[in-house]
Amino acid sequence: MKSGTRNEIEGKFHEVKGKVKEKIGEATNDPKLRDKGTGEKIAGTVQKKAGQIQKVFEK
Repeated sequence: MKSGTRNEIEGKFHEVKGKVKEKIGEATNDPKLRDKGTGEKIAGTVQKKAGQIQKVFEK
């Protein structure tokens, strides 16, 4: 698997995982968990975009 595709998949995974943590933090009124989820979601989005850019340059 090429690195661009791998980064894109891992980024999407972290995005989803972050969204879940964010929602659980909101449901349990835990601001630390919510903030941790938001951070992970943003990091996942960045990693996914980096993977998309890598795919363009791999061609």
